[in-house]
Amino acid sequence: MKRSVKSLAALMLASSILAAPVLAHAGGVLRLDEVAVGEIDPAKASDYADSILMFNLYDTLVLPKQGEPGHAPHLAKSWEGSGTQYTFTLRDDVKFVSGNLMTADDVVFSLERMKAIGKGLSYLFENVDKVEAIDAHTVKFTLKTAYAPFVASLVRLPVVDKKTVMEHLGDGAGEMKDWGEAWLSKNTAGTGAYKIVSHNPQEETVMEKNPGYFLAVPEAAPNQARLRYGLEAATVRTLISQGQHDVASQWLPPEVIKSLAAEGAQLLTEGGTGAFYVKMNTTKAPLDDVECRLALSNAFDYAAAVKMISITDTVAQGSAATGAIPVGMLGANPADQILKRDMEAAKAHLAKCKTKPEDFNLELSWIAEVPLEERFALLMQANFAELGIKSEIKKLPWALFADQVSKPENTPHISQLFVVSVTGDPDTLLYGMYHSSAAGTWQSPEYLKDETVDKLLDEGRTSADAAAREAAYSALNKRLMEIAPTIYGFDRTSVFAASKRVKAPALSDPSKAFGLDGMGFTFRLMEVAE
Repeated sequence: MKRSVKSLAALMLASSILAAPVLAHAGGVLRLDEVAVGEIDPAKASDYADSILMFNLYDTLVLPKQGEPGHAPHLAKSWEGSGTQYTFTLRDDVKFVSGNLMTADDVVFSLERMKAIGKGLSYLFENVDKVEAIDAHTVKFTLKTAYAPFVASLVRLPVVDKKTVMEHLGDGAGEMKDWGEAWLSKNTAGTGAYKIVSHNPQEETVMEKNPGYFLAVPEAAPNQARLRYGLEAATVRTLISQGQHDVASQWLPPEVIKSLAAEGAQLLTEGGTGAFYVKMNTTKAPLDDVECRLALSNAFDYAAAVKMISITDTVAQGSAATGAIPVGMLGANPADQILKRDMEAAKAHLAKCKTKPEDFNLELSWIAEVPLEERFALLMQANFAELGIKSEIKKLPWALFADQVSKPENTPHISQLFVVSVTGDPDTLLYGMYHSSAAGTWQSPEYLKDETVDKLLDEGRTSADAAAREAAYSALNKRLMEIAPTIYGFDRTSVFAASKRVKAPALSDPSKAFGLDGMGFTFRLMEVAE
């Protein structure tokens, strides 16, 4: 994902949620902020801010169900298929903001455009061999190999207006020139419940209701939404306190969120699709020894880590992990099987480690753009020191870190990452971290090469049987705990301080939550007072 550090830093899970108030008068202006830049081209969008934009300016064939697993029809009326072939029947009453009717040709064009541009989340569709319009309202996808989470991937395929884009092709080689990149960087060609008023990717995107939306947009939904970029934490705090801002981004420091809550702000949360991972370079001594890694994973103070990101007595930016897979996701361990520090086990594993404690000198890295990680580095340094292990903390800018992890010898002993599933399925969380083919990417500084892990990951993505996938991911979870390439710090949740003008059920009521980052900010499902 582009600007991955933002996605990595998306902090964590709340044990309970403060509900928003009932609004007497609604339909006003919703003001929120995110980290720059905001990308409105569907072929290039990938980050959290981009997700908010995509889920409001565009639509997809399916949507995650609210409050439960699975997917529901959206632009599609229905679908059938498994293995390598999927056929979708489309609605015939959907119009783009241009007034053009959506057809199967638009779906085909959207996928072909994304693959041709090759940016953003296009890698999700590398396995698509062919997409074809059977008729105006039927589209068929043929995959190169079976991929069980294919339907889940479609939540990341916004459908664009082919006719409008073709009218705005810019400079470029070949028949499709620039595929409309220049135009779509400033304009939209979607079917979404909202449309663009103005867009400055470094400052602000202004959107308003689309009166031609194929689903009724409630009157109480915001008439206008203003997504601002790059506001300083102090500025956000002041604006919310003065009633001039509605929802702060998830990137505020815990202390600021806590202060806003004390001043009366409500706390909205979104989680369940990712976690905080402390990654160990399995190619570099002494962490090439599983016993050494198990010693560190048992010495880590999981409870202290969660306490560090608490906001109130009931809301935190994370909850105790139970393993490699976040609680609630396919293959996860039950919520009551939380990981705990065990110094006796740590000492027992260290005794079997080929390297003596006094010979350790670990590099503990943290990402410069994520100051919270420095706190965890200090926690680890103290934890490991109790075993007699020396370590050195290193601050790395994201760009330097991403470059260093491309070679195992340059990769630190320990890296910290917040990683989320971009589709809500465990495949897009785990495959890119642990399959041997992924080694050397930003998600995979472990450089893990384990035949059992590869086998289980492949089973998880190819099996058409839900029970078989569950079994594969459960077994994978167990195997990863056994070989400990990673310390599983905590399950992630994003916490947003918000004014009481806002009502956001998908961010305050678990029965209405989406299992996909950013979708809780679907504006048509929110209310804001005038």
